[in-house]
Amino acid sequence: MTTSTTAAERQAPPATTTDIDALLARLVARWHEVDPAHTEEGLRGRICDLHRFNFLLWHEEDIARSPAVSDARIAAVKRAIDRYNQARNDAIERLDDWLISELAARGITPPATAPAATETPGAAIDRLSILELRRYHMREQVERADATPEHRAKAAEKLVVLDAQRDHLVAAVDRLLGEIFAGQRPLRVFRQMKMYNDPALNPYLYAAKAA
Repeated sequence: MTTSTTAAERQAPPATTTDIDALLARLVARWHEVDPAHTEEGLRGRICDLHRFNFLLWHEEDIARSPAVSDARIAAVKRAIDRYNQARNDAIERLDDWLISELAARGITPPATAPAATETPGAAIDRLSILELRRYHMREQVERADATPEHRAKAAEKLVVLDAQRDHLVAAVDRLLGEIFAGQRPLRVFRQMKMYNDPALNPYLYAAKAA
């Protein structure tokens, strides 16, 4: 094995975004038939965890916007949304933390002058996860037997746009991961520091506790 081959292998991202996107799309379809769960580990496991929380969030949001549900049900849904959103943000950070550990294990350190990206791979994969959920549900509208031809046509036009956005995002995330693992960009995690679920930081929660 040559030195150049070894260096190339060391700098290769742990997954291609095309493979990541295929995993997300496959899980969306399967989880509409079975309970959302997975047995993946490592990076794929972190991605599946994040995708699961987005899946659960999506369907709770659908319930929250239904005029047919009771106020008590809406309150329960809102609390579930808060929990899932916190878990989603935690999952993004765990995904980035896995990548940081992998970079350290490979000894990849960018120069101090390397420019940082505006978002982390975890945040970008989060957007890809949501995009696959949107594409799945838009495709449902295209195929709705009870919808008008006009409705299906409009949904088909939107699906074309979503497909183009998916292709653009896949290419952008691939480029970001490639630059990070080539040591051309740092991976800096911006901690979300969510306050609304923390009883020590949300004034409504700590005021109620004091009362």
